[in-house]
Amino acid sequence: MSSPYHAKTLKGFETLLAGELQAIGAEDVRPVNRGVDFSGSTSMMYKANYCARTALRVLKPIARFKAFNEEKLYRKIREIDWSEYMTYKQSFAVDAVTFSNVFRNNHFVELKIKDAIADQFRDNTSLRPPVDLRNADVRINVHVQETYVTVSLDSSGESLHRRGYKKFAHPASLSEVLAAGMVMITGYTGERPLRNPMCGSGTIAIEAAMIASGVYPGAMGRGYCFQNWPDYDAVLFERLKESLPPPRQPAHPIFATDSDPEAVRMTKNNARVAGLDALIEVKKEDFLASGDVREPALLIMNPPYGERIEVADIEALYSGIGAALKHRFPGSESWLYTASLDALRFIGLKPEKKIPLFNAGLEGKFLKYQLFSGTRRDFVTP
Repeated sequence: MSSPYHAKTLKGFETLLAGELQAIGAEDVRPVNRGVDFSGSTSMMYKANYCARTALRVLKPIARFKAFNEEKLYRKIREIDWSEYMTYKQSFAVDAVTFSNVFRNNHFVELKIKDAIADQFRDNTSLRPPVDLRNADVRINVHVQETYVTVSLDSSGESLHRRGYKKFAHPASLSEVLAAGMVMITGYTGERPLRNPMCGSGTIAIEAAMIASGVYPGAMGRGYCFQNWPDYDAVLFERLKESLPPPRQPAHPIFATDSDPEAVRMTKNNARVAGLDALIEVKKEDFLASGDVREPALLIMNPPYGERIEVADIEALYSGIGAALKHRFPGSESWLYTASLDALRFIGLKPEKKIPLFNAGLEGKFLKYQLFSGTRRDFVTP
């Protein structure tokens, strides 16, 4: 039986996620703002959680209605038979997102809905289920657009960007979903060498290794809220995982480097936790200081840009990056993400593409540079 679902993602990744969902068999796939609507079986919902690299969470809508005031909201929530979705012994939490002139406060909406659910259980069982904001057994998502209310079960629980391998995090570490999306935008599938200078805690390198080897995000061993639902089918979930293609050996190596010994240590440890340390060569190297010319490769980097990490001389940093790319990597393709648009003018290279991306609320640019020897005119003229 097919049901409607909604998968959330980062702004700018809607098309990427839609492609992922179509590839694993989802139906009626439709990108929307910061998400993708789709339909499918229970197995497809499990699969979306386990396989989709750019999904943040997967929601299952269970009710839609209009509410013009808080009394109507409370009453409509109480009309839902919550015993179909949880027991009084299970902890729960409510996450509300409101875009409304009627309901202006997310926290107020959450409290009203928690009361309605708890009151229903109290009236039916004389007991109220506990609320747990951090590790709830059942999470309920409520979206309010003016007076239109959509109530959904959150099948993911903890955000899907938390794969489970990042035990050591750099202060400016990228989200796993953002890193995976960046790698996917480049078109990388493991068919060429990949370099990740200034690797931080190794998120880009590890997500690239997962893509190149065909390891799905769910293989890291995290759990999901759908496993706490009354209708959870453990046998179906195991069969689904067994039916997926096995991991493969990438054709080319992945290199992760950083001038900070602590970053090198974090990347090695995170790659080991992910079970991908054999695929990633990690070493200490100052990207700006080394003068060796390297074989053509794909470079993906997220250099500091003054947020969360102070940069003493951002002009020197970015002009050094431009010089290193130009002189050390002829024939390569480089992608660079930064939220400092002023810093980009110091690179001294003309980008072929500029893609807007958001990191922790900051709008930045993901830029593609085609690197070559000599002048650009020589490169583009036959």
